[in-house]
Amino acid sequence: MEFITTNNLTGVLIGLCTFLIIGFFHPLVIKSEYYFGVRCWWAFLVTGIAGMAAAWLIQEVFWSSLLGVLACSSFWSIYELFQQRRRVRKGWFPKKPEK
Repeated sequence: MEFITTNNLTGVLIGLCTFLIIGFFHPLVIKSEYYFGVRCWWAFLVTGIAGMAAAWLIQEVFWSSLLGVLACSSFWSIYELFQQRRRVRKGWFPKKPEK
């Protein structure tokens, strides 16, 4: 961590990690809607609340920032989950076949 601070790489690393977190949530929302429908929205809510609480408690800027990004991505995923249901209904994404 000292190397990162010494070379002023904190912002770059936060940006890279933010990109990866958002990139991780995109397929997670698609797969969640496919397998569970929108009824798993509460899992994103719990993750978001826990991430916000942890970001508030942790004093180190790097980890607090990443937890904040994780929390906000979780909250945004709730919205995207319902949007994904609309996209499936329009036929833009495959619907899970009934058994």
